[in-house]
Amino acid sequence: MNNMSTGLKKFLSNKNTVTILGVILMVVVIYIGYNWRVNVATNPIEVPYAINTISAGTLITEEDVGTIEVPPAMLVGDAIRDSQSVIGKYTMADTIIPAGSLFYSRAVCEEEQLPASIILKYPKGYVLYYMAVNMETTYSNSIYPNNYIDVYLKADIKTKEGESTSVTFGKLLENVKVLAVRDSNGKNVFSNVDENTTPSQLIFAVPQDYYLLLKKAEYLGEYDTQLLPVPTAESLKSNPGDLTLSSKDLQAFINNNTVYAN
Repeated sequence: MNNMSTGLKKFLSNKNTVTILGVILMVVVIYIGYNWRVNVATNPIEVPYAINTISAGTLITEEDVGTIEVPPAMLVGDAIRDSQSVIGKYTMADTIIPAGSLFYSRAVCEEEQLPASIILKYPKGYVLYYMAVNMETTYSNSIYPNNYIDVYLKADIKTKEGESTSVTFGKLLENVKVLAVRDSNGKNVFSNVDENTTPSQLIFAVPQDYYLLLKKAEYLGEYDTQLLPVPTAESLKSNPGDLTLSSKDLQAFINNNTVYAN
């Protein structure tokens, strides 16, 4: 036993022996590593693909998504590997996903990222209204989508010489739900929080008779009218109040100073 131990020590103390063992170990490590990388690159993995052609701005459902096994080496760029990262999303407004195609991050988005997503969010029979705003009237850009506002009317009644004689001011509508806030280019003001974007429009939906009332108020030029949004805490309630007309007097003022066209 002692002879064997002594022989092993002599064998390991030989520099040539150690070098050979080191080379063999390095070759083994390289071989194992190479095979692992080859297996990773060639062993197929399951990824989602489009069963049907999906049009631009369309909701992606479970019926649209299948799975297929592909080698990982084929997954270039931002290919999506998980079906749950696709289902419930929308195709981008400028993108069509062909049947049989894989899904890519650049081709899908959340609903609120769609330029026309507000079309999906208001009741039948309502009409979209675009209210002109700025930083001041939005309380330094503090009115967000899904907030509720009251709409106030200001009318500065003037003489023919342009002098103010009186100012009419009051709440016209209440519990108006904001659907979107856009800048002057029609982009979502809150799509990129890192950008200091100036609001230009509040978009909401109202019944047609209220829409006509708001448009009439816009065109009361001789009264220098202005529609103003005032934020409320209605969105914090579990059951926000219904959209209502607040002032019959303001309604009469607008209607009495405009002509109704059939």
